[in-house]
Amino acid sequence: MAYQLDTNILLRIIQPNHPMHSEAQRAVRSLIANGETLYYLPQNIREFWNVCTRPIERNGLGLDHPQVESEVQRIESLFVLLEDGIPVYQEWRRLVLQHRVSGVQVHDCYIVAAMTVRGVDKLLTFNTTDFKRYSIDAVDPATV
Repeated sequence: MAYQLDTNILLRIIQPNHPMHSEAQRAVRSLIANGETLYYLPQNIREFWNVCTRPIERNGLGLDHPQVESEVQRIESLFVLLEDGIPVYQEWRRLVLQHRVSGVQVHDCYIVAAMTVRGVDKLLTFNTTDFKRYSIDAVDPATV
């Protein structure tokens, strides 16, 4: 089986003092040990870079570019890049209309579109309720 990683998982893994760090790290290690393929999208890296470089006072991590680049290289070495492209965009367009998606939820919808097009049916995320409207299996790290 295969899992798409949500950006919140990638962010928690690099934050050893965050309350969700241990749960994210344990779930990812367990999935890898069980031979699961773990994917990330270009969108995950964009979101990750955004949060990592945003100032702490604006709900970011306040990291500098070399720190973030190092973390991105680690992500790239541990997980598999899931391609997006025109078919994913077309599926995203279909899904946003079908489910009447708006606001920040359009980003989650894009993840679902990529998963659907590329045949990945499980998403590891702390925000399982955000994905209930879709036909994917949103998995909380606590259940892994």
